[in-house]
Amino acid sequence: MEKKLLSLLAGASLAVGALMQPAQAEACTRVLYQGTDSLNIVCRSLDWRTPIPTNLYVYPRGISKQGSNAEKTIHWTSKYGSVYAVGYDGGVTEGMNEEGLVINGLFCKGTVYDNADTTDRPAMSMAMFVAWLLDQNSTVDEVRAVLEKHEFNIGGATFDGGTVSQLHWGVTDRSGKSIIFEFDHGVIKIHDMGDYLAMTNDPGWEKMTAIIDYWNNIGGTHMLPGTVTSPDRCVRANFFAHQVKKVGETDLGVSIARSVLLNSSVPYTYEIEGMPNLSSTQWRSYADTRDLRYYFDIVTNPGYYYIDLSKLDLRKGAPILKLDTSKTVDLVGDANGRLERSKGFTPMY
Repeated sequence: MEKKLLSLLAGASLAVGALMQPAQAEACTRVLYQGTDSLNIVCRSLDWRTPIPTNLYVYPRGISKQGSNAEKTIHWTSKYGSVYAVGYDGGVTEGMNEEGLVINGLFCKGTVYDNADTTDRPAMSMAMFVAWLLDQNSTVDEVRAVLEKHEFNIGGATFDGGTVSQLHWGVTDRSGKSIIFEFDHGVIKIHDMGDYLAMTNDPGWEKMTAIIDYWNNIGGTHMLPGTVTSPDRCVRANFFAHQVKKVGETDLGVSIARSVLLNSSVPYTYEIEGMPNLSSTQWRSYADTRDLRYYFDIVTNPGYYYIDLSKLDLRKGAPILKLDTSKTVDLVGDANGRLERSKGFTPMY
């Protein structure tokens, strides 16, 4: 028995080590909780080496927007109202629209957005990319159709001292259907998540699923990888998301989803010698696609709160609303009453 355990451990180390970049620092985790009575909760952690100021904005329908300040860009008028998480008050990191469509961006080191074929397509800034998809689409299939056409060239400004936003995205709709899409040297690769319930960062999705499958064969009730590396976090999150109880009650479902995500987060202020840019979890979100509640959980706050889209005026002509998260240390529960009228954020094109 002891020899078998050692053999499994050695094999696991080789499998993960072969696919990991030793200097990897950036980290995020995304987990799908599938409950009963159509309850689906999409939760994610945002991990970074320093705090990322992130405010929440609610945009109604009927607002004209553009993808970039370039001469050749995409213009649109929003069909759906949404709540956006906006980093540095300049770029949409993620969000959920009134149809229950959720899109989250996670770091992915191997991302290359463009190639010679995409250069002359209309410009789409990273700052507005998620907003564009949420504004115009209600389902995963609709997002897939937009991506398959690929009539845009994505790019954007650097941030946080010159960091480039290399991301891949998870998309989930009200039905629970989910895809992951990645940019591979200008080619968009779209993956159906199927029975997988978690994603993290590197390696790309095809290699990541091989790692998850390896650990599924071992059996998570016997042992699970425990480091903060991307594959280890993905394996843990996927295992527990499948094992926890399925419920239909919103508050309990969010609590269960939150506990799974906490188990796959990077402890705040955690450091490893030789990895000065190691990223720890700064905030987490939980999007309830059925009841249209978007929860926000800053790790240094004593509690977490939510915006209830179902109770907000999202009609054309309604005001843009903002929740300044620097003023929410005392906030727990329903945050609709703390939303304030806003001119909106200024995109960092």
